[in-house]
Formats: sequence, C-alpha cells, structure tokens
Amino acid sequence: MKSIRVHEHGSAEVLLHGDSTLPQPGSGELRIKIEAAGVNYIDVYHRTGSYAVNLPFIPGIEAAGIVDDLGPDVLDFKLGDRVAYAMQMGGYAEYSIVPAWKVVVLPEAVESKIGAAVMLQGMTAHFLCYSTYGLGPNDTALVHAGAGGVGLLLVQLAKKCGACVIATVSTDEKAELAKASGADDVILYTQDDFEKETMRLTDGVGVDVVYDSVGRTTFEKGLDCLKSRGHMVLYGQSSGAVPRIDVQILNDKGSLFLTRPSLNHYTRDRNAILRRSQDLFKWIVASELKVRIDQTFPLVNASDAHRYLEGRKSKGKVLLEP
Repeated sequence: MKSIRVHEHGSAEVLLHGDSTLPQPGSGELRIKIEAAGVNYIDVYHRTGSYAVNLPFIPGIEAAGIVDDLGPDVLDFKLGDRVAYAMQMGGYAEYSIVPAWKVVVLPEAVESKIGAAVMLQGMTAHFLCYSTYGLGPNDTALVHAGAGGVGLLLVQLAKKCGACVIATVSTDEKAELAKASGADDVILYTQDDFEKETMRLTDGVGVDVVYDSVGRTTFEKGLDCLKSRGHMVLYGQSSGAVPRIDVQILNDKGSLFLTRPSLNHYTRDRNAILRRSQDLFKWIVASELKVRIDQTFPLVNASDAHRYLEGRKSKGKVLLEP
C-alpha cells in the first residue's frame, strides 16, 4: 500500500510518500480501507517530536473508510461497513489497523469525508464544553482560533449549551465564519488586543472559561481575561508550549482553575466514544451542527497539508485522500 512515513523528526519535508507493507489485523482489530484522513495539529506535534513517538511511524490519528478485513474476536462489525475512528496512529495511508472498540459505524446520511472531519475535532469540542467545563446559559466563553477546525465546532456547541461566545480570529474572512457559526462577538487579534477587547465586551468582569489551543502567545493574557474562579482550558499549543507557571499566580488572579485536557482521557472506553460520536452524528444529520471542510489534499501532498495548517491558513477541516 501507499503511505506517508516519518523516519526523522523535522519540518514538513520529513513526510515521505512511498510503499509500505499491507498490515494484517490481529485479535479485536479491523483493517480499514481509508477514504479520507483528518489532518490535525497533533500530527504536527508528532512529526516535530514535540509529542514523543517512536520512529519510524505512519502519522495521522483520525480517518474514515470501509471495513476491509476483520481480525479474530471482532463481533460488532462486518466487511463493507462504513466506519470512522480517532486516536489511533496510522491514518496517512491507504489502509490502517484499528482496535474495534475505537471504531464507530457512520450513519447512512454522513459521508466519509464528514466522518473523518468530525471524529477527533468534534469529540474534542464535545468534551471541552460538556465535560471539562460544563457550559450553561449564564456562562461566557472566550474561544481562541474560533475559525479553525475545532474552533468552528466549539463555537457551535457552546451556543448549543446557551453560552455567550467571544471568538478570536486573524482575518476578516475568518471573522465572518466564526459569526456564521454563532459567535456573539469576534475579535481580530491581528488588529486589537484580545485581552482589552474581552474585558470591554464583558464590562470589566471577564469570562467564565477560556478555551485555548494556541498556547505560548495567548496563555498569559488569557489568564487575565478570566473572572474570579474562572477556568483556563489549555488544549493545544499551535504557537508553542506555554512557559512554566508558578501556581500562586492562579491564586493571585482570583482562585483560577487550570487544566490541560486530552481527548484520550475523555474517550477511554467504548461507551464514551459512542456517546460523544453519536451526539455529533445526530446533530449533523439534523442540520444542528455544520462541519466545514476547508481543504482536501492528495495523500502524496501531505507535506503541503501540514504547511497549510502550520501557516494558520485553515478555515475548518483539512483532509487527506489516498
């Protein structure tokens, strides 16, 4: 099969397209013929070595396609099932092996591209506003990167919870997308200081929760956007890792809460995966959640997809097609 392999950590050029051995499923595993694979910032962290992965490896932890082969002891799937999954390495390829407990069957009305686009980022948005901090009608949330893959979904789900949403974006085009997703206010951080604007919009009170996937360039100012006992939810670091923090700062700034969540810890069993993914599919089918696919690259051009993502150009989901 064709795949993308990484033999050394580095820039996008280390993503090498070539032949790999067709993998065989073991006990409790499926082989999936991939129709679309999600490109996520965690793939960049794996490629650069920011998150430890043993070399060499096939990147990509989210995809959708057709069940092509079944290992022993697989009971809930059959050949030809349309499926999707997240949080399993090996998606940048024509075929991948995935433990059956991580895989979900796609509803007939949900195409493979949408399945690949929503599993990781959609379940991330789901746990952020339903579990990490349970948003409600009296809450105000600040969402950084509000027009990115997670951002557009998170804005919609936060509004579904009844919260007031302030989104930060870099361009006018992205501002329009965030507004179309339901953001009450949008801050162009390239033109205005997002801390000052957030405090102005909240009459100096601050927000209940900051959802920050950016990291180094936004984290410290984000703490100053929180009201007393507010929650800083740092779930990414696209601009780099945040500096080490003296926990006394959380006290000084108003008994703040700080968490660094991961989807792995919110989808640790099949029931959690089914509950979150089925919510997403139900809302998509009912047109209550819109998934925006921004760009689709051929698998051979995976390096271009990474450069696009790292260049902060994405306005929704980025996909690869074998």
